[in-house]
Amino acid sequence: MTVFSVAPLATAARNAGHEILLAANEPLVETATAIGIPAVAISPEPIGHFVRGARRRPGASEFEQPREAMLHLGRSYARMARAGWDALLDVAGAWSPDLVVGGAMSYAAGMLADRLKVAYVRHAWDIVPTTGTDPGAEEELRPELERLGLAGLPAPALFLDVCPPSLRPSPVSGAQSMRWIPVNLQRPVEPWMYTRPEGRRRVLITSGSRARMFQDPAWSLRHLAGRLADAEVLVAAPEEIAAEFGAGPGGVRAGWMPLDVVAPTCDLIMHHGGGATALTAMNAGVPQLITPEGVYMEIIARAVSGFGAGLTVEAHRQGTDRDAAEAIAAGCREILSSPAHTRRARDLGREIAALATPAETVRTLETLAAA
Repeated sequence: MTVFSVAPLATAARNAGHEILLAANEPLVETATAIGIPAVAISPEPIGHFVRGARRRPGASEFEQPREAMLHLGRSYARMARAGWDALLDVAGAWSPDLVVGGAMSYAAGMLADRLKVAYVRHAWDIVPTTGTDPGAEEELRPELERLGLAGLPAPALFLDVCPPSLRPSPVSGAQSMRWIPVNLQRPVEPWMYTRPEGRRRVLITSGSRARMFQDPAWSLRHLAGRLADAEVLVAAPEEIAAEFGAGPGGVRAGWMPLDVVAPTCDLIMHHGGGATALTAMNAGVPQLITPEGVYMEIIARAVSGFGAGLTVEAHRQGTDRDAAEAIAAGCREILSSPAHTRRARDLGREIAALATPAETVRTLETLAAA
């Protein structure tokens, strides 16, 4: 979730004595306030209202599909920027910032900073390069940019990159690396969450509300868990989804669990390709099996598997759903039986740990704000 991505920097700035305010779509405000970030709503709509259809287009070539999907994504986030623009101006009029930090595709941030004549910082959400989305956003926002007297999207004074250097496809001009810090909602933790099971490997399966897929006959949790009988299986899912599983098979725990606490105790994390989940696994030095659900997720999956820190299983290419479930189980067994993936995952974990922390990065922001 985008709020979790920017939360470490926002918290670091606040801890350094600065005032912060997060402008977000209304559904995200509750999450922001729950993790201690003061937030204001600028649009009543969820992000999903604006982002539709950013998936493969049947019949398009392998080269057209990712490009078209990223352009579509850029246009979607641009429409979100337009929808919240007036409310964002009202907020800025009442609470004048000295610096504007925007998420990777928060296009209104750069426009607002240019209007206020303050520095603009672009903050990557995950490891996916967003240059592919910018042309679509610029096209969609052309009328707004012209009214502001801009020939194109404003360039940031600083780009904060949370991607481990080894996974970057190419250097980004003006980029500064920053350490990824996992953030999620918290509740009292139980001992099993922060301790490893004795004598067994631990596999974590997570895809948020998408966990419903395990209820389908061929994708059943029992089927997958049965193929991983030697491991303890955890299924991280909202409680209302986990309750629908009923009694789980032996050794399976299903329900809410704090990924930042649980991840370091795992031997493998299987997920759909979400950026925050992938980086949480990298931070913990845990290999991943990714079943990407769209072009954006495929970019993440290719980066992880290309580095050797996991495997990608494209479920939609496996024939039947049962074939897909079998392929996922086989991939999990391969990772658990080979130390090579774990070594590469730990390499990424060490690389992330060596990057500048959000607290150290705040000093750079202070310099920009004072300029």
